[in-house]
Amino acid sequence: MLSRTVKNTLFASALRIALFISLAILIFLIGAILLEGFKALSPSFIVSEARDFGAAGGIRYQLLGSLILIIVAAVLVVPFALGTALYRSEYVTSEKLGRCIDLTIFSLNGIPSITYGLFGLIVFVNILGMGVSWLIGSILLAIMILPTVTVSTHQAMRAIPNIYRESALALGLTRAEMVRKVILPQSLHGLVTGLLIGLARAIGETAPIMFVATAFSGVTWPQSIYEPVSTLPTHILALAQQATNPDALRNAWGASLSLIIIVMILSGLAFIARRKLEPQRSM
Repeated sequence: MLSRTVKNTLFASALRIALFISLAILIFLIGAILLEGFKALSPSFIVSEARDFGAAGGIRYQLLGSLILIIVAAVLVVPFALGTALYRSEYVTSEKLGRCIDLTIFSLNGIPSITYGLFGLIVFVNILGMGVSWLIGSILLAIMILPTVTVSTHQAMRAIPNIYRESALALGLTRAEMVRKVILPQSLHGLVTGLLIGLARAIGETAPIMFVATAFSGVTWPQSIYEPVSTLPTHILALAQQATNPDALRNAWGASLSLIIIVMILSGLAFIARRKLEPQRSM
């Protein structure tokens, strides 16, 4: 039998090896994207229009299309995530109902992204006849990130000491006033952090929007909510299918680097928001 000291040493070594492998893979991927992406990335690449099915030109409309989708998704998801988190935190008294809500939220988070795309195709395109449009893509992305935003907001609300609630009610505030003046300000950091993390995931998704919201080429700025857009993930996918064309491959690396930069910015903002907005409580 191995002694406890040997077991602890082996366990710690296994953790270090796992950490090293994970970091090595991450560094390799980021390094490859940086090395190849910087060959294509330039101000003109960002602001110019794609030509020749993406093999020439830049990513202006793909970048704008991605931003349209996540901005509208953010607007759509906030009231639903905030309402769900508030109801779960402040109004649910039954433990059984609380577990049911939690199970539903976590199950929604575990649904494969391609399933959202098929759902949008069947419901919005086939049944409702809305056609392929960026609005459908924003709705699907909002549904996808709803669990992330809800859980983050709910956890921030759960962290508020009960004495804050009791003191507010003892001072004569109604439950609605207590929510508005105490709960929301104290949990704002959770909402913002969850939203930014969710958007960082959403902007890189391809499967949910590929069938219902995007076109691979030939679209510019949408003139209505019923028109598709082009996005960075679908643009990269289209360029990757032209791998024998060195110009297309170079632009694919440039678009990939642009997408990685946006994801890193959103993730960095989430970290900053949590540090800046999280209240310092003293008991």
